[in-house]
Amino acid sequence: MLFRQMFDSTSSTYTYLLASRVGGEALIIDPVKEQLDQYLTVIAQLDLRLVQAIDTHTHADHITALGDLRDATQCVTIMGELSKAHCVSRHVHEDEVLSVDGIELRAIYTPGHTDESFSFVLNPTAPTAVFTGDVLLIRGSGRTDFQGGDPHRSYDSIVNKLFRLPDDTTLYPAHDYKGWTASSIGEEKKFNPRLAGKTEAEYVEIMNGLHLPNPKMMDVAIPANLACGQPSTLPQRQG
Repeated sequence: MLFRQMFDSTSSTYTYLLASRVGGEALIIDPVKEQLDQYLTVIAQLDLRLVQAIDTHTHADHITALGDLRDATQCVTIMGELSKAHCVSRHVHEDEVLSVDGIELRAIYTPGHTDESFSFVLNPTAPTAVFTGDVLLIRGSGRTDFQGGDPHRSYDSIVNKLFRLPDDTTLYPAHDYKGWTASSIGEEKKFNPRLAGKTEAEYVEIMNGLHLPNPKMMDVAIPANLACGQPSTLPQRQG
């Protein structure tokens, strides 16, 4: 399998490109608008045909490349069934399996960071990796204070869904701010400071006490992403 992890340094966003082989069909997860040329270059160099572009949720810190990739490659754009981004081609539901040239991803509804977040499990019959968006991060978790976020739902999504995957399932989040590239479900059970040994009440207290500033791009990114990153005019990204 071809696997490429790409990074947008401004928003600390990871994007994942998967294909079963050179010259085959591919899918991409959480693409960033400003990195469009990078994605198209890799796709061309590996002679891939992009058939699916997925956003795990409506991002607040960058503008998605879903719409641009659809225009450039005629791929199908995908988000969870509760997304308000009606511009996407397909909305997936809980336990739906996406299949691209032998690669399978199972959609899992994991609200908490937002009320419409989904995670995607690679090789669902014997999980090897999970793409968690922002709900579960490496040694952390996504904030729960806007876009329908809820710390109780976050805890439930992580502990009662993601933590039930095999311990050796590799964790690939949508963001990391410390330079970590991957973790595992087992590692996060043991070492995630917000979750390891914590009750739901303790987790909720931690999340409610974060008091984080809003993302710099939020006022631009959310409405833009509800249009798949393609309103008629987009302000330039700052910082």
